[in-house]
Amino acid sequence: MMYLVLVSIIWGFSFVLIKGTLVPLDSNFVSFARILLSFIIFIPFVRLGGIRLSDKLRLMVIGGIQFGLMYVAYVAAYQYLPAHVIALLTTTTPLFVTIFNDMHERRIHKVFLLAALLAVVAGAVIKFPDQPLSSSIYGVALLQISNATFAFGQIAYKKLMDSRKILQDKNVFGLTYGGAVVVTGLFSMATTDFRRLSVQPNQWLTLLYLGIIASGLCFFLWNLGARKVDEGRLAVMNNLKIPIGVVASLVILRESTDYVRLFAGCALFALALWINGRAGNLAKV
Repeated sequence: MMYLVLVSIIWGFSFVLIKGTLVPLDSNFVSFARILLSFIIFIPFVRLGGIRLSDKLRLMVIGGIQFGLMYVAYVAAYQYLPAHVIALLTTTTPLFVTIFNDMHERRIHKVFLLAALLAVVAGAVIKFPDQPLSSSIYGVALLQISNATFAFGQIAYKKLMDSRKILQDKNVFGLTYGGAVVVTGLFSMATTDFRRLSVQPNQWLTLLYLGIIASGLCFFLWNLGARKVDEGRLAVMNNLKIPIGVVASLVILRESTDYVRLFAGCALFALALWINGRAGNLAKV
């Protein structure tokens, strides 16, 4: 679970970067550039000898969905929604994780579902904005597509890798980014006017950080961590970035918050993890 906590800390700082610097750029170009950088840094680690073609293709499809389609929808949502609403709407991801896991195993894991619901409520309690909650239906739909594709990829990758003991994460993870490059590249070709594209130095720095750290390193560590916990805990951990981000903003940026709401949300997160840890065995009954 250490990997999931580390990634959550890093992601807690990423919401404002996109809204603050990258919105003027074509959203599909941002997605493509970000994931291309992730792909480039993982190329040296790729080892494909002895891996079946079907597994290679499955990994590319998983990456195309989890990272490619997710980014296309996620970054596009910033054109329609303020950052605080996006942070709020990402809280539904644990439910999608649980739903896709139940669909794969063809049974309902009540404990996992309860833990996921508590994680959703915890995130909403913490992030429900003080500002008026105005949003675009199109933006809301994009965010839920983003949440669903990211959740699907986590479960699909976990199930595939657990069933193929010969595969090592660091040797094949570049394939997932390769699939995502194809997806985001196609979207970018359709919408980006490369002749008029102008990227400022601060925007390149943001893209480099997001592509190499927040995406490249963090997605690898996240999926690696996902394999080391059960699906219920994985669902809950998808929202851990929310309280961590709020606490970090209090300590480092000296921002203010509603401490009662923060404490209540953190308590619900702790309850979700406790329920999953204490009664997780019931999910298999």
